[in-house]
Amino acid sequence: MNVTDAHPGGLRERLARALRDALRARDVETALSIRTAMAAIDNAEAVAADSLPPVATAGSTHIAGAAAGVGASEVARRALSEEEVTAIVRAEIAERLEAADQCAKAGSAARSARLRAHAEVLRTVLSRPA
Repeated sequence: MNVTDAHPGGLRERLARALRDALRARDVETALSIRTAMAAIDNAEAVAADSLPPVATAGSTHIAGAAAGVGASEVARRALSEEEVTAIVRAEIAERLEAADQCAKAGSAARSARLRAHAEVLRTVLSRPA
């Protein structure tokens, strides 16, 4: 399943579109901001290891406890709602702004400005209509 299939026109799709535009424009900083947010969404879709079914004992003869066969250890990822994806992106924005404040207090104005710019990229994508 394509990552944008679950919510056509949703935030994830807008992020993917913005990433394509940034890459075409060779805008490294914008692409970095968007990729980081998309990675946070991907991480949230991961299934917790303690919720996985036990691995079959009749698996690999080479590695103890390993599952044998193509896809034997694959697990479907969590499907996030549009609200969960939005919350993740808002958290990414807040994290960048908090880090920017800390950098400013530490005297690193350039790093603070860069983090604020990254937050603004995500805010812009978040505010775009679906």
